[in-house]
Order: sequence, then C-alpha cells, then structure tokens
Amino acid sequence: MSMILRFRMLSDENDAFVREYELPYDATLLDFNNHICKNLKYDSDMASFFLSDGEWNKGREFTLMDMGFSAEEAGDDMPLYMGDVALGQIIHNNRDRLIYMFDMLAERAFYLELVGTDVAQAGVRYPRTTLAEAAAPDQYDPTAEGSDHGSIFDEVMSEFDDFGDYGSDDYADDEY
Repeated sequence: MSMILRFRMLSDENDAFVREYELPYDATLLDFNNHICKNLKYDSDMASFFLSDGEWNKGREFTLMDMGFSAEEAGDDMPLYMGDVALGQIIHNNRDRLIYMFDMLAERAFYLELVGTDVAQAGVRYPRTTLAEAAAPDQYDPTAEGSDHGSIFDEVMSEFDDFGDYGSDDYADDEY
C-alpha cells in the first residue's frame, strides 16, 4: 500500500475557505495542480507551486511550463516543471508547506500545509478532497461578488484606518 499525504489549504482572502486534499506520496505536483483546478473549478492557465518555510516565504518554484531543465541542470535557482517532481521528493515532515500561486499577476495564492499521513485505503481513488468549506475566491477577479467573505486581517486593519491621524512624533524622545 502507498503512503497518502493530507494537505490543508487556506486562503488569505477568505478565512472561511478550507480544503483538505489527500494525494499519494508519489503523485506529482502536476497531479496536485490538476486536482486543485478541478476541485475549485479553476482554469489551469498559469500557476506555480513554491516551497515555503515556516513563515510562508517563497522558496523553489515549480511551474506548469516545462523549461527543459533537469533538477541537476537547474540548480537551486531555476524553476522546475511540476510534472517532473513528486510530492515525496519535496515533502518530508508534518507541517511542511507549499504556496500555490494561482494568479501570478496579482500574486494571489493558497497556502498548503502537510497535516498528516496515512496508508492508502483499498478501493479509494486518489487524489481526493476530504473537506470543502466555503466558496473559493474568484480565480481572476479578487473583488468579485462572494470572493471576500470578511478576512479577519481586513477587519483588524480597518480599526487602524486613522493611524496616520495621530500627528507627528515631536513629543517622542529621539535619543534612544
């Protein structure tokens, strides 16, 4: 039996949006991309996965376009083709993270984290979606009706709209 990786996907545009996906350890990033697009009803136009650290900083890129480089030729700087990279090659531990950039021009993304592993169940087809909460943001228009269901970030930051109205810092002691 094959090992299954379980990923949780979140959006910074909609706090209610959650997806959980299960994929075989040997599935490629292209398989993952295709499943995400099918599940969210997105076009598979231009998307990239990025390795991510614990702070959600982008690392190595994996693209839909095959640049023709092997992993050895590309080194650490050049993007690799999604179809050439299996999840098991880049994901090793719980809490390993990926960023799925689905709108390259507006830099909109989903955030994926490995939340568990399991043994494949007999008779179950993978990849599969095991949890789907709230509608996905519109793929092309971040301002579309229903795309933003009230991000907690926006709510908190709206309290600071008058931040610039506090005046100067003339009363602050600049010696420290």
